[in-house]
Amino acid sequence: MKKIWALVFAIAIVSCNQTKKEESKTSDKVEENKEMIPVESNGGIGDGAISITDHYARSIEGAHKKDNFSKHKAVSFNANIIFGGKQHLEGKVTMLTSSGKIRIDKKDQSKIIYNGEKVFLCPKNASEKGARFDIFTWTYFFGLPYKLNDPGTNLVPEDSRSLDGVDHNTARLTFENGTGDAPDDWYILYTDQKDNSLQAAAYIVTYGSGADISKAEADPHAIRYKDFKIIDGVPFATKWEFYGWTSEKGMTDKLGEATITDITFLDEEGTIFETPDNAKEIKL
Repeated sequence: MKKIWALVFAIAIVSCNQTKKEESKTSDKVEENKEMIPVESNGGIGDGAISITDHYARSIEGAHKKDNFSKHKAVSFNANIIFGGKQHLEGKVTMLTSSGKIRIDKKDQSKIIYNGEKVFLCPKNASEKGARFDIFTWTYFFGLPYKLNDPGTNLVPEDSRSLDGVDHNTARLTFENGTGDAPDDWYILYTDQKDNSLQAAAYIVTYGSGADISKAEADPHAIRYKDFKIIDGVPFATKWEFYGWTSEKGMTDKLGEATITDITFLDEEGTIFETPDNAKEIKL
């Protein structure tokens, strides 16, 4: 806990210094800032300090250039995902930068489309196996640095953990009941202590487990982000590696990997997310 408390005091000091600088501004401006910036309960450390969790989320968003990312309407990329030595998915993924709509065009010519309300599969005779998992999971991994302040998220700093022999800051991401398809999921985020970039995340997958999440809890996995490339000013990991994970050991056996290529921003949505003919809805 020492490092967490060190962060607390560091934020408090920065906040106090900032407060002194702001004293010369008008009281109206001060009141406006109080309305805009989330603070710790009961005034927070330093009476008005930015909350620790909000600071952590903002530092990651800054490292991954959220402003640059979000100014575009959508983004597409090619994904080749291998698990257990077998190809799990190969295709083109297109998503709104808000993640509000998603489309996957698979190599076998089938399509999965989330139009913001429902998930559709095209053609009707295509296999439904893993379709909902695919359309929501891979896009979440891709957009994770920009999802930390979504409604229903809770982010709590934890002790630092070693990753490849180097200490990284960590935080636990959980979700309120009713958030998304799998609110019982959790993530342990690993961020670089120097530049705050997201380097890895341990996680569990509870979708489809019903009320019994014990199996997912007993078998956490982890994604490792590597080979970052800058696209229109935004850093993207172009290689993902998947591992088993335990709280005591961290990453264990390698389970799979993914290659991300041809990352392209789109400034118009067009008809990409419209439901094509010969499509069927995939139920929960």
